[in-house]
Amino acid sequence: MAWLLVIVAGLLETGFAVCLKLSHGFTRLWPTIAFCAFALGSFGLLTLALKKLDVGPAYAVWTGIGAAGTAIYGMVFLGDLVSTLKIVSITLVIVGVIGLQLSGSAH
Repeated sequence: MAWLLVIVAGLLETGFAVCLKLSHGFTRLWPTIAFCAFALGSFGLLTLALKKLDVGPAYAVWTGIGAAGTAIYGMVFLGDLVSTLKIVSITLVIVGVIGLQLSGSAH
């Protein structure tokens, strides 16, 4: 259950990173509100998960999901540059996240 919280928190991190861009420096109301909601949800779920998980692997999985998700979202929906190296790098992040999740750090 704790790992599920980390995964959802990582997806919410993707949401808050995208909304941060869309807020244009907090000058657009709805993306700014969405940023705050996603950030609070993400940090809240991560906090709950850390009651049961080691901080290193949990934090790495959280940031890995957020980084990979944000990069993928940017390429698919925001017109970010797509390159072979970027796709390989995102794949490596995802593989690393899976490896850390499988490391069995739950108490």
